[in-house]
Amino acid sequence: MPIPQPFRLDGRIAFVSGARGHLGAAMTRALAGAGAHVIINGRDDSKLARFQEQLGGEGFSVERATFDIADIGAVRAFFAGRERLDILVNNAVSMQVKGFSSLQPQDFAATYESAVTAAFEAVRAALPALRRAVALAGDASVVNVSSMYGQVAPDGRLYASRDGQSPFHYGPVKAALLQLTRHLAAELGSEGIRVNALVPGPFPAGIDAEVGQRLAERTMLGRLGKAAEIAGPLLFLASKASSYMTGAALNIDGGWTAW
Repeated sequence: MPIPQPFRLDGRIAFVSGARGHLGAAMTRALAGAGAHVIINGRDDSKLARFQEQLGGEGFSVERATFDIADIGAVRAFFAGRERLDILVNNAVSMQVKGFSSLQPQDFAATYESAVTAAFEAVRAALPALRRAVALAGDASVVNVSSMYGQVAPDGRLYASRDGQSPFHYGPVKAALLQLTRHLAAELGSEGIRVNALVPGPFPAGIDAEVGQRLAERTMLGRLGKAAEIAGPLLFLASKASSYMTGAALNIDGGWTAW
């Protein structure tokens, strides 16, 4: 379906971390479908190469960048070689799912580094390329992908077991990403670099049917989110459609957090 102005991203260059994931793949397709050249990032080069080939076969302009977004040296080396970057999507997070009694301090540290520290370092490393985009196109956009569990606590009664609910080291990290978004927006706004956050709600993949039904019933719309439904909100924040918007959090949760 043709994407109308001002949501088009023709001539723009985007970077998506965690690009092969459930929502990452949908966001990659959204950006590419709007005309952007998309750099897909991940840690597994063979899987990333297959994804790149698939996207290319669908007519999208993509390239791959294989490195761990939590590897600060790799992040700095990659972005040092980029002349221009219009859109930076900080989507990746690394986490071992563990229950309350099993969590260790290093689990919190590793997840924080993979999402919050990594997002900060990616923005700082990409700053010259983002500034170049501003000089050429008038603005640049950073989109941090948070979660409704950065705003509210999980209701353990909806899950099959307490250990199956959203882990304790996930929500606090996603909450920190929201505050990082505000700080970065304040720091970079005067340069024409906008920083906003997407806050997805229940977009589960491969979830137990009964749990899925309980989660769906918890939303105002009475259903779970479909991965493709992240596209519109992302394109809004990535494009000039949101040209006067920065430091904001855009909820896409079927009304979950508005009860």
